[in-house]
Amino acid sequence: MNLRQIARLCGASESLPDNLAGTEPAAFRFDSREVAPGDLFLALPGESVDGHHFVERALERGACSAMVVHHRLPSARHPGELARRLLFVENTACALQQLTSRMLATWGRPVIGITGSAGKTTMKDLTAHLLGARGPVLATTGNYNTPLGLSMTVSRMICAGVEPDHFALAVLEMGMSSYGEIARLTNIANPLIGVVGNVGKAHLEFFGSQEGIARAKAEMVDGIRPGGTAVLNADDPRVIDMRRRRDDLRYITFGIEGMGSSPDLLASDLAIEDNLAGSRFRLRTPAGEADVRLPLPGRHNVSNALAAAGVGIALGMTAAEIAERLATAAPSRRRGEVHRLANGVTLIDDSYNSNPAALLEAVQTLAAATGTGRRIVVAGEMLELGEDGPALHRECGRRIADYAIDRLIGVRGLAKLMVEAASEVRSGASGISGERATFAEDAEKAAEQLLSEIRAGDLILVKGSRGVRLERLVERLRSVPLATDPVE
Repeated sequence: MNLRQIARLCGASESLPDNLAGTEPAAFRFDSREVAPGDLFLALPGESVDGHHFVERALERGACSAMVVHHRLPSARHPGELARRLLFVENTACALQQLTSRMLATWGRPVIGITGSAGKTTMKDLTAHLLGARGPVLATTGNYNTPLGLSMTVSRMICAGVEPDHFALAVLEMGMSSYGEIARLTNIANPLIGVVGNVGKAHLEFFGSQEGIARAKAEMVDGIRPGGTAVLNADDPRVIDMRRRRDDLRYITFGIEGMGSSPDLLASDLAIEDNLAGSRFRLRTPAGEADVRLPLPGRHNVSNALAAAGVGIALGMTAAEIAERLATAAPSRRRGEVHRLANGVTLIDDSYNSNPAALLEAVQTLAAATGTGRRIVVAGEMLELGEDGPALHRECGRRIADYAIDRLIGVRGLAKLMVEAASEVRSGASGISGERATFAEDAEKAAEQLLSEIRAGDLILVKGSRGVRLERLVERLRSVPLATDPVE
């Protein structure tokens, strides 16, 4: 799509010379430092930096054009020849969202929106992998789950060298930190299918209660196009209750045997493989049954796979097709990646994010692992929990102590309360006593603790909120040669 066509779709004013107007941007960029020749620069105003101050720098770096708000330009009164290289809009972010919405409406192929308090990126990646059987999938990358991120994802079907019809479907992750954010995302994308995976305690700082979080997540169901399909987790009461919101949708529910629900898609006979190599279960669907081997361990990942399977069923896939595709899935980066280190240590890198429910699910999976040595949990502080943060960290510590965990290291801030609670001796429970539960101020100090005591055969879970930067610990463990003999 060339610059003049982009201008028409987003309502921009332009006076580009014809040779420039016919240029197809190589990519969209909003960071002038990342601009490469042929890119379209988006001048976005930020809290501390306004992209309009970097328009000329972006053009000097080879940007073919820039989308701007006239009065924000430093040279607004006398733009001169610069004006012949610009797309003028009233609001850059809104113009970009309008372009995205119109592009998807013109494209006309299935759009799937996915949200959840925990695991939504894994759900998105599993869904995209599953639907890859039907053709190339346009999927959210990284943490592009905001209105701007959604637009940047869709821009990949606008840029030079890619035709929109190259993609058969779009799978778009939708996050939120306020009421109305998912409503805005669904208004832009107009999904045919919407998935709500769970309602946890992430973002309590912004919503105050799980009921508030559920209300915000329910905007996904509200935003599905009429006659579309909602895929809902029957094991989460707050999610399954969203069926009451509309009667013009098809509902597909999913759940795990023994959780008390009667879903459309059921995982039964669940088993975790030795050394957390993966999970096995029987998939029961309205379109038949199949045995599934999922290369991701844990009940929570089985639930994520069921969410993906629900989308597959909505689009006409059989249980056998779903099982075949899931068998070749891979964990999302830093979301349960399993690394086998040279000395027989197994490292589970789940350092991208954390919340109480996700942490306890991961610890439960670790505790159930067979064929391993010590089970070690490195748990970073969980952010965005608001005034409930201290109590939730203590509760997680007490729960971790109830599992068969040999070692706990809490990292940064409120994680100290987690360690203290795990160390408490309570009636009917012994806690994680002595030097087996310790605290570290940051990821580097936690790495030093681990490296001084690690043993061959140890199984290590690393999980924490992004702000704790536990990926640094993972990188240390993966880069430093480790002893092959147990350390006494």
